Amino acid sequence: MDSISIPELPLLASPSSYSIPVLGLGTAVYPFPTSDQISAKEAILSAIKVGYRHFDTAAAYQTEQALGEAIHEAISLGLIKSRDELFVTSKLWCCDTHPHRVLPAIQNTLKNLGLEYLNLYLIHWPVSLKTPSYDFPINKDHLLPMDFKGVWEAMEECQKLGLTQSIGVSNFSCQKIETLLATAKIPPAVNQVEMNPVWQQKKVRELCKRKGIVVTAYSPLGGQGTPWGSNAVMECEVLKQIADAKGKSLAQVCLRWVYEQGVSFVVKSFNKERIKENVEIFDWELSPEEVEKIDQIPQKRGYQAFDFIADQGPYKSPEEFWDGEI
Repeated sequence: MDSISIPELPLLASPSSYSIPVLGLGTAVYPFPTSDQISAKEAILSAIKVGYRHFDTAAAYQTEQALGEAIHEAISLGLIKSRDELFVTSKLWCCDTHPHRVLPAIQNTLKNLGLEYLNLYLIHWPVSLKTPSYDFPINKDHLLPMDFKGVWEAMEECQKLGLTQSIGVSNFSCQKIETLLATAKIPPAVNQVEMNPVWQQKKVRELCKRKGIVVTAYSPLGGQGTPWGSNAVMECEVLKQIADAKGKSLAQVCLRWVYEQGVSFVVKSFNKERIKENVEIFDWELSPEEVEKIDQIPQKRGYQAFDFIADQGPYKSPEEFWDGEI
């Protein structure tokens, strides 16, 4: 199986000249944790064989260990020469978004992975939990507002200590990015958000472009079968028609569209054929007419964030959580 070379995007907000591969393999298997760590590990090895170099995990997914084992196996099998060939992203869970818990959290992540550093460390959600728990769904009685300034300072310290090359955020609205930037000494390199043809995130992308922040799309195929996803993308007639006309799969049309928006993206599949299919999007393009059709698709956010919304919590409605971006 030939390995495909995946394009990269420069991380402008990073102090050094780092770049992120545009396509990454996500490892979020619901329910957390994946009962089958072996299939996660096998999928990662299959992805490395066909050319994937970016792998996305999180403390909450409980796949950090499987990813770490796969990386060490890939090196021993000679699939890669060293860990430095890979781009590894992990995320700080809500119970650890307290200034004093950030450093222990990244140290624990690195221990799980068996690595000395991350390429990118993200704040998973702009909210905190009172008690240490990685359970999902979360206990809404434990929701707290996040100390943006204090937590980001601790993230900056992780970067200064060399525990991660870059730092960033996930699920941040424009308003929350502005709040963070008001006190940040190091701006976030990345904002990872839900993005696909049915939720195109034009407002966030525009702001991030102006601020030199790379957008990474999660659920580029809609996240079907997860609490944060919907069937809207895979059942979209416009996308089906374009896929049929091009002789491509609907998933490939989605990923190509996301790629043409100038963002990076992570796609989750543990199926070997789909892992290979998802990387075969770089040697063809969508026509201006097809892009125009996708542009006209009615927009709806897939994940409203009801898990983080409670009468006694910091956010009492989806409008409040997303600052009107729904």
